[in-house]
Amino acid sequence: MPEEKFARLMAEKQNLIRILDHLKEGIIAHDMERRIFFFNHEAEHLTGYSREEVLGKDCHEAFGEPFCGQQCLFEDKQQHPGELPEHIEYPINILTKDGQTRKAEMSVSLIRDDSGQSVGVLASIQDLTEMLNLRFKSGELSGFDNIVGRDHKILQIFQQIRDLAGYDYPVHISGETGTGKELVAEAIHNESRRAGAPFVPINCGALPEGLIESELFGHVRGAFSGAIRDKKGRFELAHGGTVFLDEVAELSNQMQVKLLRFLQTGKFEKVGGEKTVSVDTRIISATNKDLKKEIKNGTFREDLYYRLNVIPIHLPPLRERRNDIPLLIEHFLRQSAAEHGSSQLGGPSREALALMMDYEWPGNVRQLQNVLQFAMVRCGGRAIRPSDLPMELRTRKPSPGRRGPEKKLDVQNVRAALEKTGGNKVKAARLLEVGRATLYRFIKDYPEAVPEIE
Repeated sequence: MPEEKFARLMAEKQNLIRILDHLKEGIIAHDMERRIFFFNHEAEHLTGYSREEVLGKDCHEAFGEPFCGQQCLFEDKQQHPGELPEHIEYPINILTKDGQTRKAEMSVSLIRDDSGQSVGVLASIQDLTEMLNLRFKSGELSGFDNIVGRDHKILQIFQQIRDLAGYDYPVHISGETGTGKELVAEAIHNESRRAGAPFVPINCGALPEGLIESELFGHVRGAFSGAIRDKKGRFELAHGGTVFLDEVAELSNQMQVKLLRFLQTGKFEKVGGEKTVSVDTRIISATNKDLKKEIKNGTFREDLYYRLNVIPIHLPPLRERRNDIPLLIEHFLRQSAAEHGSSQLGGPSREALALMMDYEWPGNVRQLQNVLQFAMVRCGGRAIRPSDLPMELRTRKPSPGRRGPEKKLDVQNVRAALEKTGGNKVKAARLLEVGRATLYRFIKDYPEAVPEIE
């Protein structure tokens, strides 16, 4: 009978392997003790490891570390089945055999026997690396790990974040207030193999001087008045993950010395304690100050600077990527609509957008978000008008000598850009390095700039 023939076909292990080997997803299966018993062809291609190298081995030993990084559900071999989710999906960064980092989506499900007992897990892995690379190259990417932008300067930041995925080196992020330093730090953490472990931000300027050592390193009971129990510090809480030291230039000289020692050894003593504590954390620091000037002024240690500034990232101010302002406005309006359960976006009028495009934004992206919140309350769901904006935007005149966005355009170069992009206004705006709204306004005023494209 056809049903019996089909059953016999499915029962043959070799046929099942052939089926799974034709899938475009990598398939890995291991038992409850992490021993790999299935590894399909796409998994070989994705990881660079052959079946012979991994079958029968503990997956942590086969790949030299937890394959899923800090998101591994089997950190403990004796994991109790009742503690495992039936199914879970999460993004991971895979470190291949030859040291490359690949971005993937992991889908993990429990394998049960006929009696319903958990006997292992089946992981399906979809490689997203090439798709992301194409989006980067084509300029389609408008956001990355909650960071919004399409300007070439912000795309370079996205690329830096991706390049750091396979490394644990300290990163120092510099940039003006409100440029999104914490967002970038968190994106670096999320793209690394530490994703899934704690990301612990510390505002060094907000911690009282008398408590900062306890906050960072913890204390033991009786270390000082009010220390009624042992307490873990932020570094210990971030074990396996990332510590983000914001406003690091605000640390006192004494705390800089203690931080330097920790960076050198990965060890510290709690306040009032004698036992040495070792932790594994990645350090990302940030400041809106020029640390080289702080070194010259004697307020920041040069040796600590070189420990922190192994990989520098500088975030551009908003005034240097004005083309992202319409994109950011749209993002914040959608975010606000979702938060308040509203379908009305209430976008800016042409005049209001022109004022926002021309403003210098000393508070950068954070200030733009605050301005939009203010304007949305004022406009009551209608289009945002100039009168809905804060006074400093309405009264500020353009900086002397600075060319506004419209002045970058003329009929000839707009026509050339549209011809080159086949009439695609979004791509033409990117080519002209202006916002889409700016180009649309220009075309409305100068329709002769639009070529006849066959």
